[in-house]
Amino acid sequence: MSDNQDIHEEDLNPQDDLTQNTTDETVENMTVEPTAKELLAEEKDRYIRLFAEFENYKKRTTKEKMEFFQYANQDMMISMLDVLDDFERALKEIAKNGNEADLKGVELIYQKFKNKLGDKGLTPMVVNAGDNFNVDFHEAITQIPAPTPELKGKIVDVIETGYQLADKVIRFAKVIIGN
Repeated sequence: MSDNQDIHEEDLNPQDDLTQNTTDETVENMTVEPTAKELLAEEKDRYIRLFAEFENYKKRTTKEKMEFFQYANQDMMISMLDVLDDFERALKEIAKNGNEADLKGVELIYQKFKNKLGDKGLTPMVVNAGDNFNVDFHEAITQIPAPTPELKGKIVDVIETGYQLADKVIRFAKVIIGN
């Protein structure tokens, strides 16, 4: 009977041991595993960060798309600058020869061409003799002795007009500087 008693005690003890083990595991799991509130807060934080990252992505791609459209025709504009320069030279030559009808016709075509380029964002840089030299907008072709002390280190003459497409310089103004 003592064996039976041992069996009965073993039958009772494992349940007590199981209860004891389950309680120890629960306490251990509570300290290791985060609670539902902590998980929710973590997922909410992750969601907010992901949403902010997506919003920044949308803004960045929209900005890149706008810049692409703004500067997409830059190469064409640069090639058209030679034609614009030829028109300006032709106007000077026609004005010297004094043929009024030819001058008016070429001026009309020149203004129309210039306006169409302006509609696409091309703007000429306004540079005059006596302006300060700025490497961001001007390209110095040469230096000559300054005709007056006020022109020392400043622009003496403009050889070629500079142009900007939107806010970007696509051709620097070619100038002569007094030294």
